Amino acid sequence: MDSRSARNRMRHPLLKLIVLIITTAMVAGGLYALRLYSQAKYAIDSTYAGLGDNDKNVNTTIRNKQPFAALLLGVDSGAFGRTEQGRSDTMIIAVVNPAKKKTTLVSVPRDTVAKMIGTEKFNMQKINAAYEIGGSKMAVATAGALVNVPIKYYLTVNMAAMQKIVDAVGGIDVDVPFTFTSKYTGGQTFTKGKMHLNGALALAYSRMRHEDPQGDYGRQQRQQQVIKAVMKKAVSMDALKNFSQLLKTISGNMRTNLSFDDMMSLVQNYRGAAKTMTTDHVQGHDAWVYPGPSSYQIPSNAELQRVSDKLRVALGLEKTQLTNQNIRENNANTGFNWDNAAAQTYTIYNPDL
Repeated sequence: MDSRSARNRMRHPLLKLIVLIITTAMVAGGLYALRLYSQAKYAIDSTYAGLGDNDKNVNTTIRNKQPFAALLLGVDSGAFGRTEQGRSDTMIIAVVNPAKKKTTLVSVPRDTVAKMIGTEKFNMQKINAAYEIGGSKMAVATAGALVNVPIKYYLTVNMAAMQKIVDAVGGIDVDVPFTFTSKYTGGQTFTKGKMHLNGALALAYSRMRHEDPQGDYGRQQRQQQVIKAVMKKAVSMDALKNFSQLLKTISGNMRTNLSFDDMMSLVQNYRGAAKTMTTDHVQGHDAWVYPGPSSYQIPSNAELQRVSDKLRVALGLEKTQLTNQNIRENNANTGFNWDNAAAQTYTIYNPDL
């Protein structure tokens, strides 16, 4: 027997062992991926809640890789011992455009005056009441009517989930705009500059408004910070180590009309749109609204038109002249001085009377 044959016989068992190890690893990896896929599908399916007659049609938008608008709702329940339906103190209209590789986020202040869409009788009050009255469906319809934007999707998360989601992705990094102590959420202190936040700190950071010189507008900016930071961590590999906990949190604390297939399409076809994210908000004017009086934010005609134009352009739609109830109410309040920063009286004129 020559030495070359002996060496070949020695190599073959080693080669077989290497192939076996690689094959086993591939099978194990495939099974793990299948397990993650199954867990994700079960969790996402449990969050699905349609909005009604149009549910069969909205899926084609994402399937065809078209731009879309969604309403992100943070509801005032599930945190600090609250169990009631609550109001949507966080309302963000998000436009995702895969062709432009851009996502546009516009916050709507909770105290913005708006006509409730879907009530039997005329009802105009703070926009965050829409969720309390008619759930996500009324919130979507009301926000869409405010700025004349077709909102097809929604995602509602309760405030308890914020803390758990941030913990599940291993915390987030934010740039704190100024040093403050959040007295109304537990006395947490935040120092200007870069900070790593766990779930409890992120919840307090996103809820604080009394210590913010910009009030609710400053809070909206911090909420957008948290959302972008969570999105950044959620799509990273680091989040996989807490994947099961993240899915468990999502399934118990989120509702959406995005199906599992929709979300898979988003991951595959819309990832580029997350690379460029711009933020904005609807700017209101302080006012004492009657009947009441109650403190509201009243956006001017020009401001509503500006936001409408921005969102419609982001969606690839033509600009249109707003003619909604807000415009009619503003036109009826002829004595309101938009150039005076002080709070003024503002009357809601019920067209049914």
